[in-house]
Amino acid sequence: MKKILLSLLAIFLIIEEWLWDSLTAWGHLLISRLKLEAFEQWLSQTSPTLALVAFSIPLMIVTPINLAAFSLLAHGFIAQGILLEVVAKLLGTLLVARVFALTKPQLLTFTWLRITYTTITGWLQWAHQKVTETAVYRWSKSLKAEAKIRLADWFN
Repeated sequence: MKKILLSLLAIFLIIEEWLWDSLTAWGHLLISRLKLEAFEQWLSQTSPTLALVAFSIPLMIVTPINLAAFSLLAHGFIAQGILLEVVAKLLGTLLVARVFALTKPQLLTFTWLRITYTTITGWLQWAHQKVTETAVYRWSKSLKAEAKIRLADWFN
């Protein structure tokens, strides 16, 4: 049972890593296309209180999308609800991760947020260590590396 759970966790972790890489690239592309570099610079130097407000804005954007997705699911529109929830999760991850990366030093001045962050980070590091020891994880990492090479060859 432990091997099955670790294998499932490994698959989840690999998918999360792939998504994180892709969403990070999309975030950089979006910022450059929208010419928001100056805004990012300002945001990275703002006060802790403004950083907390900025961090909450993506959550306020994504919450109504989540509620709409759950409403669709409740009314029997399963495919549409799942699709909207996936969009909400991707958008939320993109926005929240970007704002957090820019405002992390200011946000971690709040004790409750610092404790939450260090606790979750500790759990994730423990889980990551356990997962990286699995054969599924090692296999998927090599598959990812091979896919990157093939994609690079294809685009060149």
